[in-house]
Amino acid sequence: MLHNIDPADLPRALQRLVAQAKGKPATLPRRSFLKLAGASGLALGAFPHVALGQAAGAAATALKPAQQPSAFVQIARNGEVTVTINRLEFGQGVNTGLPMILAEELDADWKLVRSKHGTNDMAYADPVFGIHLTGGSNTIKNSYTQYRELGARARAMLLNAAAAKWKVDVATLRTQAGTVLGPRGLKASYGELADAAMALPVPEKVTLKDPKDFRIIGRPTQRLDAQAKTSGKQDFGIDMRLAGQLTAVVARPPVFGGRLTSVDDSAARAVKGVKAVLRVPLDGGAEGIAVVADGYWQATQGRDALKLEWDSSKVEKVDSEKQLAQYRELASQPGPRKHDADMAPLATAPRQLEAEFVFPYLAHAAMEPLNCTVQLTDDRAVIWMGSQSAGLDAAAAATALGLKPEQVVVNVLMAGGGFGRRFSSTSDIAVEACVIAKAARAAGLDVPVRTVWSREDDMKGGYYRPMHLHRAKIGFDDQGKVLAWDHVIVGQSILTGTVFAAFQIKDGIDGTATEGMRDPYPLPMRLTVHHPKLNVPVLWWRSVGSTHTAFVMETLLDEIARATKQDPVAYRMALFGDKHPRHRAALQLAVDKSGYGKTKLATGRAWGVAVHESFETVVAYVVEASVKDGQPVLHKVTSGVHCNLAINPRSIEAQVQGAAVMGLSTCLPGSAITLKDGIVEQSNFGDFTVARITDMPEFAVHIVPSADPPTGMGEPGLPPLAPAFANAIAQLTGKPMRQMPFALA
Repeated sequence: MLHNIDPADLPRALQRLVAQAKGKPATLPRRSFLKLAGASGLALGAFPHVALGQAAGAAATALKPAQQPSAFVQIARNGEVTVTINRLEFGQGVNTGLPMILAEELDADWKLVRSKHGTNDMAYADPVFGIHLTGGSNTIKNSYTQYRELGARARAMLLNAAAAKWKVDVATLRTQAGTVLGPRGLKASYGELADAAMALPVPEKVTLKDPKDFRIIGRPTQRLDAQAKTSGKQDFGIDMRLAGQLTAVVARPPVFGGRLTSVDDSAARAVKGVKAVLRVPLDGGAEGIAVVADGYWQATQGRDALKLEWDSSKVEKVDSEKQLAQYRELASQPGPRKHDADMAPLATAPRQLEAEFVFPYLAHAAMEPLNCTVQLTDDRAVIWMGSQSAGLDAAAAATALGLKPEQVVVNVLMAGGGFGRRFSSTSDIAVEACVIAKAARAAGLDVPVRTVWSREDDMKGGYYRPMHLHRAKIGFDDQGKVLAWDHVIVGQSILTGTVFAAFQIKDGIDGTATEGMRDPYPLPMRLTVHHPKLNVPVLWWRSVGSTHTAFVMETLLDEIARATKQDPVAYRMALFGDKHPRHRAALQLAVDKSGYGKTKLATGRAWGVAVHESFETVVAYVVEASVKDGQPVLHKVTSGVHCNLAINPRSIEAQVQGAAVMGLSTCLPGSAITLKDGIVEQSNFGDFTVARITDMPEFAVHIVPSADPPTGMGEPGLPPLAPAFANAIAQLTGKPMRQMPFALA
């Protein structure tokens, strides 16, 4: 999401600002950095230049009082540095990575650095795209310069404060680990200088460090939240507690879009602790019953006591078996094309390969189920939630509540995973919670209401990774040269009806469905795409289109290499030529570190290889796998990662491991969402498989050294795992994997 947008497709104001930013290491104008009135110590805020440019399409000359920025960095008198992150932390490590970037330029004492979440204040919008967004693996990439400049400007103010205090030339001063050092042994901590620095103007220009001088960036660093999480002390959105707070759960229709025909809530109202039973509208035109009670247990007991009848006669009832037949029929029909190479050589090619791939719906299945807490007054709403897009959620909440956007505050809270589910085009989580809170208040419950989804609600609640069918016909010669590649993709569009549709759906093709196809390989491809519309809500899922396109591309290329008796690594390297140095470097690093081609594997094991670029980062895997009792087993994963500058190598290692495990999950039996007569058949981890500790392989993560500005890391580790695993199994069995999850029978 958003990583492959052509700047020419952005609104004009954003085009100008993105163009201005190109090629400049420090891009934010001084007016974007302001001190915060009323703060103790030094508090420096930023107001993104994109946000300024959006105002009537022109840059503002001054900020209005209502536009005063929120703090990004605060230095207390005791020397503690608190960095506000402009994203959602939900496991990816940005609440450590962003402070590391700022602390590097600030020259802070890392032991005194803390982090916290922001709000829907416009200050915390993505500085490139101008909206609040945690997605597309954009956090570090888009905010790298922003947070460096925040740190550098705060450091300059502290230096100037010290120079004024000691009456010396600022050029004679230097900083070290939260301290300003001067001539004749002069020394002052940042905390001692914070108040004086606050009285000084924000500097017009700053010079950023040369990467060779970094002492924090690039150092493996324990995450700031590690101790709280491992000790069970970390609070998440679901842990929100306010005075007088009630909890709501919702009885939802079994079929998407279903509505109520009969409600008997007498038994529910009789449950001790139940305060209200409310009929409420739900996402997608559906209806449901919200049970509001003292706590989650009482609300759930009340919901279980409801006697409801549903009408689904006016909505489509999707059936997975029939859906697959429909997709196969569509794949034979003409449709819009992404690539349109000449297919004449296909008929006369010396060798031909035909393949069909099937990918199921997938649930996000984050550890923390969805939740949102809302407190209402007559003219204000305060929301607490783990939101991937606080600004859009606030706007949707305002509409649902009949308020103005400025009357809604979204406090972003730590979330236990998300993988895209906490940012939907309809803001369904926030809107539902607001509708319930509003109905509860109308019923006389003027208290905060926390709406909580159960695991079953979450698993059956839609917004899945779409089901896809791929069909390929490939002609190639005895040397493995592809002469023609005719390819069809069938799958729902995830962008139709979203804020991104205008610039990511072109000629009827959702760009996320085709990302990862063909490139970087120089292949003559004709790519046809069909986007059927079905009554199943779909959404981006970790690594988006690359979840299926990488598997197809990397397994088919391996199959061509095997058919022409070529080493799969050498075959890929030959296709890269000299045009893709980052791909070559990542793959070579994985090969070298794994011992591929040199180390003798244990009997019954085979190598598997795959490499893929997503979100501007290249990840290569070399795996060792076997088949035991008819089931594939993954033993070892060696990765080569090219993400340019590695901000925190320890976080990158964790991201690659976590993404690879999620990719492994998609290979295991039972990792699929299926529907029968419109009803989702899975409800919890008992029937929707995720990898367990007994499935874990040995991991080795290696990073290609680079000083270039960082690229994304939240998602790129996922796509190449499944094809590398599949390629190893194909080496053992002689049969390629054609569907997910794997089916060896």
